[in-house]
Amino acid sequence: QVQLVESGGGLVQAGGSLRLSCAASGSSLGINVMGWDRQAPGKQRELVATITKGGRTNYADSVKGRFTISRDNAKNTVDLQMNTLKPEDTAVYYCSVRKFGVDYWGKGTLVTVSS
Repeated sequence: QVQLVESGGGLVQAGGSLRLSCAASGSSLGINVMGWDRQAPGKQRELVATITKGGRTNYADSVKGRFTISRDNAKNTVDLQMNTLKPEDTAVYYCSVRKFGVDYWGKGTLVTVSS
């Protein structure tokens, strides 16, 4: 089992920045991919960004060039730096971890971008 705790959400004006952080409990053994998903009101959950243990990253087209994912393997943490935020980035953001092939998600943190 893995427990994930997100932090850093909040209200920001369009064009602003926020940094989300997520800490995974337990050993890092078996953890490969870490990432962030989001779900906007009335929409399906979508992948935002992922990062492998080796540092390879993948981003949704809608956030490329604005968001940066990073991780600290020793601390079992993954961060998402979000710049030039847009109202359409408003969503609940969920941290995700794949450990021994099983996916886990946190409870989410709300990001609201006002126009």
